[in-house]
Amino acid sequence: MAAFPWHARSRNYVSESEVCKLESVPLDFGDYHPLKPITVTESKTKKMNRKGSTSSTSSSSSSSVMDPLSSVLDGTDPLSLFAAAADPVTTTATMDSTRKKRDKDDSSAVGSDFEPWSSKRGEILSRYTTTEKLSINLYMGSEKGKATTTGSAVSEKVRTRLEELDDLEEGSQKELLNLTQQDYMNRIEELNQSLKDAWSSDQKVKALKIVIQCSKLLSDTTVIQFYPSKFVLITDILDTFGKSVTISGLLFFLPDNFSPEIVNDTAKETCLNWFFKIASIRELIPRFYVEAAILKCNKFLSKTGISECLPRLTSMIRGIGDPLVAVYARAYLCRVGMEVAPQLKESLNKNFFDFLLTFKQIHGDTVQNQLVVQCVEIPLYLTLYSPAIDWILQCIAYHAPEDYINCAEVWVEYTCRHFTKREVNTVLADVIKHMTPDRAFEDAYPQLQSIIQKVITYIYDFSLLFSVEKFLPFLDMFQKESVRVEVCKCIMESFIKHQQESTKDPVILNALLHICKTMHDSVNALTLEDEKRMLAALINGFIKMVSFGRDFEQQLSFYVEARSMFCNLEPVLVQLIHSVNQLAMETRKVMKGNHSRKTAAFVRACVAFCFITIPSLSGIFTRLNLYLHSGQVALANQCLSQADAFFKAAVSLVPEVPKMISVDGKMRPSDAFLLEFLCNFFSTLLVVPDHPEQGVLFLVRGLLNVIQDYTWEDNNDDKVRIYTNVLHLLSAMTQETYIYHVDKVDSNDTLYGGDSKFLAEINKLCETVIAQILDHLKTLGKEETLKRQSQLALYFFNTILAHGDLRNNKLNQLSVNLWNLAQKHGFADTKTMVKTLEYIKRQSKQPGMSHLTDLALRLPLQSRT
Repeated sequence: MAAFPWHARSRNYVSESEVCKLESVPLDFGDYHPLKPITVTESKTKKMNRKGSTSSTSSSSSSSVMDPLSSVLDGTDPLSLFAAAADPVTTTATMDSTRKKRDKDDSSAVGSDFEPWSSKRGEILSRYTTTEKLSINLYMGSEKGKATTTGSAVSEKVRTRLEELDDLEEGSQKELLNLTQQDYMNRIEELNQSLKDAWSSDQKVKALKIVIQCSKLLSDTTVIQFYPSKFVLITDILDTFGKSVTISGLLFFLPDNFSPEIVNDTAKETCLNWFFKIASIRELIPRFYVEAAILKCNKFLSKTGISECLPRLTSMIRGIGDPLVAVYARAYLCRVGMEVAPQLKESLNKNFFDFLLTFKQIHGDTVQNQLVVQCVEIPLYLTLYSPAIDWILQCIAYHAPEDYINCAEVWVEYTCRHFTKREVNTVLADVIKHMTPDRAFEDAYPQLQSIIQKVITYIYDFSLLFSVEKFLPFLDMFQKESVRVEVCKCIMESFIKHQQESTKDPVILNALLHICKTMHDSVNALTLEDEKRMLAALINGFIKMVSFGRDFEQQLSFYVEARSMFCNLEPVLVQLIHSVNQLAMETRKVMKGNHSRKTAAFVRACVAFCFITIPSLSGIFTRLNLYLHSGQVALANQCLSQADAFFKAAVSLVPEVPKMISVDGKMRPSDAFLLEFLCNFFSTLLVVPDHPEQGVLFLVRGLLNVIQDYTWEDNNDDKVRIYTNVLHLLSAMTQETYIYHVDKVDSNDTLYGGDSKFLAEINKLCETVIAQILDHLKTLGKEETLKRQSQLALYFFNTILAHGDLRNNKLNQLSVNLWNLAQKHGFADTKTMVKTLEYIKRQSKQPGMSHLTDLALRLPLQSRT
């Protein structure tokens, strides 16, 4: 086949860029904007019917409003709950089948080793006293007549008792003011005696009123320093009431370990009657205290009555706003709970943790304002909590297991939330002290992991975290490799998530390097690829966050150290190469491209780091792309010989590209990846100057030889596509001024200055490439490959149209032949051909392109028929 000389057309890139710009067309969107929220207008229409009534329809549906009180009760009211509990069938159906803890026998009762509340009573009354005047409301009875309604469905007896309870809400009480502490205590004792008298005279409703009235006093904190003593006095009355109700339920006629099945209907009805009355109390505090006082009566109803009631009462306390009132309510619930079901520790524990969660209310405006009004300082105020907290802790600790680590696991969260690093360090030191002897930590890895997780959840300032003296010694207890690696992963995930700014803190760097080294050293031949990727991602996240600012040499030293530590994780090495290349470019930026002797030596050291590291990688395309990228960085920093070394290494590596490569765990052909890499390589080679000791275009020639010798698949046309892209490169090299340059690097357009010998060498290469393309097109003349021939012919035609000088007769004739070949067998897309021809006609109207008019006349459109 005769050779076709290549004549590249002269390009004016600036004017071409202006011509190709899109025309701006003003658009009027009016009020429309895609991000503007849509406004929906609710429209309501009323229709009159014939009788004059109205009916309304709405275009929108309204959502139901959640009642906060109903949500607390899970959608049911107390009366419904008790009514359901009264029905044996309903009770059985609603039992929690998954409940782990059941009421136990007397073996779980409180023993003599438990200090009773009575022993604490006197100490509290003597310690918490006041000289201020107190007030109290006394129940005075009611003279109001009871009206009846004929035909009412409610019995007269029930109506009377309900109205009597309402009397207390309607003012049947007398307020006594200016009482001394002793007067107050006397009045409370009178109420206690009145309760006993009312009960003995069978005035049960009056007794209940007295208890409700006294319970209300526990919501009053006007003389706050007296509150603990008031609590003791009032709960004495509650205790009297609770014992009376329990006895009235005939509890003393039953054996100690009775079951609800043997309780007669009268006792159950009496018990339910009391719960119904209590449930009708409107205010939260008296309703809670009175129900808690008769907690034991739940035993009449079901085996699980108490275990179901305790969590509900615990939740009720959350509705008490004053933290002091709430903590004493919790203390009272623990009191009655320990008396009737000491084995049910879950609710007792929950009480205390609820207190911890609400402790911050002490510093809120409500409490602080109250203390200011009463002239009470915070230290004195905090002592008021002592009796309640002491009692709660005694109840929780009684017969609790000697299970240290589970307790520490919970307490460390509270410490991290509310205290400083000093207290956290104390807790960690204590855990180390308890878990180190006899290697006890080996049996507590889950709890120790939980402790670490809680610490890093609340202390995510890593400079503060690593200043906790016992944190790293705590990590040393994780001797089992798999557990140690999981802990290290948690720490690194927290660091990457919360570290907002780069760091050079030596404490952080040393600690995290140790942690990352632990993760890296766990990698072996059996480690899954997903695990390797996860570990590498965490280590890379750490590397990216390390910055020594303008101390570039220290930064490079860090990367060198990291390379030696993480050599088994290829993604980490890749990240280090990118980081070092970025470091070289930052140096160039600081020096504004004008390197001093010192910075020039430094960037050469960066280049050497990359050149040494890349061969240790296993991925063929990873190496190719890093050689190219690093060569570009070297070129940008005027390290020309180093850049040539990178590019030569890339050229020599191309023959090693296998036919199939693994991508995301699947084997895929490598041709498309190689084509992409070579196209990027060609774009770089345009600005790479020739070496004075090498021949003209030595890198391009070497790459063409490698492409020629590479074994391509018979059913693949990528080789021709590569050659076509080579023509793009060679055409750009013939221009007087290249389309882009590297700052302070003279490319071949400057070195050769359009020398005729240089252009002749380019044309010889073009002729060789064109001959290769035409030979390949000729081999596609078989019937099964005619479609590929058509596509390649049009692809080559477009290359000549874009880069060739079609004023040359031979090149013009070649383009016509390619056009006809593309349509010859009916495989060309008609729309594409039409658009191509229209483009040629438009281009012929551009300055200096009139010769395309004749070409357009020689390009016929053939139908497939």
